[in-house]
Amino acid sequence: MKAAIAALVLSILVLSTSAISQTRTTAQSIRGHFSSINQRVLEMAKDFPEDKYDYKLKSEMRSFGEVIVHISSGNVYAAKAGKGENVNWDELDPKDYKTKAQVVALMEKSIRDAEATLKSLPDDSFAKTVEPWISVTEHSAEHYGLLVAYYRANGLVPPQSRPKK
Repeated sequence: MKAAIAALVLSILVLSTSAISQTRTTAQSIRGHFSSINQRVLEMAKDFPEDKYDYKLKSEMRSFGEVIVHISSGNVYAAKAGKGENVNWDELDPKDYKTKAQVVALMEKSIRDAEATLKSLPDDSFAKTVEPWISVTEHSAEHYGLLVAYYRANGLVPPQSRPKK
């Protein structure tokens, strides 16, 4: 009986030590989630067929390409607001990005700029505020879900839903 209790206590200690060592700081979580959602959207932007970039689920909605430009607008906002600039969300005009290559390049640049700002912030700054990062990450995640619908409506499987090789 004592051996069983000792084994149980040892197991609890090992598991709790493991859980503690895997705990991420707020800064790590914010940076990780921001990067993760943006990489998923970027993968979709690169993967979705160019001839379907103008596809809309409904006529009054944004096209696939316009959604990517809209998500990029959020990243541009985050890059500026994260530096402490007094900035409004300025929607980038999708008409300025006519091709898939231009949209992908915009998304890549918006990610680079926002992540550069995010990485420049000291970790302890996230104890004061997690904005604009948490709002922009949530915004991008909502649109990621919408992009999944664009894939499915076109008979395509989103990259994250495909079997891993």
